[in-house]
Amino acid sequence: MVSKCGTLNFNRLKTSEKNEIIQLFENHFNEKTGDFSMLPGSGSYREYCRLTSSSRTVIGAFNADVKENTAFLSFTNHFKINDLPVPEVYAVSADLKKYLLEDLGDVTLFDFLSEVREKEGFSENIIAQYKKVLKVLPKIQIVAGKDLDYSVCYPRAAFDKQSMMWDLNYFKYYFLKLAKIQFDEQALEDDYQAFCDYLLSADSDYFLYRDFQSRNVMLKNGEVYFIDYQGGRRGALQYDLASLLYDGKADIPQSVRQQLFDFYVSELKKYIPVNDKGFEAHFKGFVLIRIMQAMGAYGFRGFYEKKEHFLKSIPFALKNLELLLEDVALPVEIPELFSVLGQLAHSEVLKEIGQAKNNLTVTVSSFSYKSGYPADTSGNGGGHVFDCRALNNPGRYPEYNNLTGKDWEVQEFLEQKSEIGIFLNAVKVIVGQSVKTYLERNFTHLSVGFGCTGGRHRSVYAAEKMAEHLRNNFSVNVVLFHREQQM
Repeated sequence: MVSKCGTLNFNRLKTSEKNEIIQLFENHFNEKTGDFSMLPGSGSYREYCRLTSSSRTVIGAFNADVKENTAFLSFTNHFKINDLPVPEVYAVSADLKKYLLEDLGDVTLFDFLSEVREKEGFSENIIAQYKKVLKVLPKIQIVAGKDLDYSVCYPRAAFDKQSMMWDLNYFKYYFLKLAKIQFDEQALEDDYQAFCDYLLSADSDYFLYRDFQSRNVMLKNGEVYFIDYQGGRRGALQYDLASLLYDGKADIPQSVRQQLFDFYVSELKKYIPVNDKGFEAHFKGFVLIRIMQAMGAYGFRGFYEKKEHFLKSIPFALKNLELLLEDVALPVEIPELFSVLGQLAHSEVLKEIGQAKNNLTVTVSSFSYKSGYPADTSGNGGGHVFDCRALNNPGRYPEYNNLTGKDWEVQEFLEQKSEIGIFLNAVKVIVGQSVKTYLERNFTHLSVGFGCTGGRHRSVYAAEKMAEHLRNNFSVNVVLFHREQQM
């Protein structure tokens, strides 16, 4: 039950934190934990794990940010009282840093969309799921938002002018400047002020989810559930609708967007009167600021932190921006901002960023030397093979015998009691040099193998980290294969 919107370095729970979560589970349910596994990270510093016993499965969460936890727990309790589909909170630690949640599974709306779309296109099956979401959204915003305790909101109690300026400057400094877009800074600042004033003219006495997108909606047993609303605050209705319908990688067709927009407005009218023309005008303004906020994040993670997968989101955002600019007409004069957005929407250079320009596949494998070298399926031969046997071996210790390099205990051992970091840093330089050359020469295959004694611990860890490094830093196809685990 975790949104899959980031690739921060997870599996960072300390042994003491893991033990405290397990203890919280066992004390609350009065039963022993049978299994503990880390889950993929979100776009934040929260860590999630799944705990199972003979009778149940539960999600454990750790977050050192107590204020953020307080907001999440308070909102969850309020949403539950209002009969909204959010996870149940089973237990919370005394320090408010650990808590146990209902397990809603692993299928997000984005996962469902991606799988179904490959077979059916953007079909009625997908649209039906979006309508389920949009049927609940007004209830979250209006009914649950009416008597919500906004004093716990973090970091701001409202999506006010300061919040908007944070987003717009994030976009300016981490996207426009890093993408080398030309603009008059004072004129753009003046337009920012005018644009914010216009957005603030929309009625904003509602709950604003803030990150209402397809990865934060879970699907389970035919129902929709909502997660990751801890950044919620008071704000306008249009922002969350813009976030969902212009969710970059979801890439909703424009005709479907309009259909879903109309459906939402019809549901909204069951709760409050709506001025259709004014609502739609403000909606397009909030789409613009949401796209800019997202592009700021892509710029920071992609241009600044050099994370390749964030760059791949840029063309989707540009496509959304281009479509929006074709018919947007805001009752406010912001010429410099529209000039900047027009440059972005028509930039062929930016449209190519993050797109595959080659057919290079890098096969990364782990293996045991006892069973020989991995087979070459490409037919090219060669490639790199790195010997991990000089590193301290977790396999020599009984507590790690039944674990692999994917398990956090083994990872912690290698990171603290071996020179795996030094080893991998050197390997990354060697492999990176080859990848760059292969890309320049339009080669199609490169193999990178890591061997150790049993093919379970050191080689698996190294292969996992190398695959992650390649995906984050190069436009290549990565195939990860742990031979001894699949024999």
